[in-house]
Amino acid sequence: MKNWIRICALIAVVACFGGVALSQRGGGGAGRGGRGDEDERVILPNGKSQKDEILRAEYQQNVKDAAELSDLAQQLKLDLEKNDRYVVSMATIKKTDDIEKLAKRIRGRLRH
Repeated sequence: MKNWIRICALIAVVACFGGVALSQRGGGGAGRGGRGDEDERVILPNGKSQKDEILRAEYQQNVKDAAELSDLAQQLKLDLEKNDRYVVSMATIKKTDDIEKLAKRIRGRLRH
């Protein structure tokens, strides 16, 4: 059980720092199939780069999802400590599904 909580906490930390690294790095556009600076040319009406705004929004969503992931992991820990070792409630299983979905969403945003 402690390993599960450690894994969830590690995912949350990686998501937070991965989003920061991605936004500071700028996504590395030149190495992607020769597109180069095409993405940088799109300027929004407010004068900001569309790519920067997308990265900023993804970073903020990663932080929000990582906080939710951490909360769910903490709730899961409490549920497992409270329940009998042979019986697990459906709500506890639902929390593990939610944790998995959040982790996959965060990982998907960090990959692109």
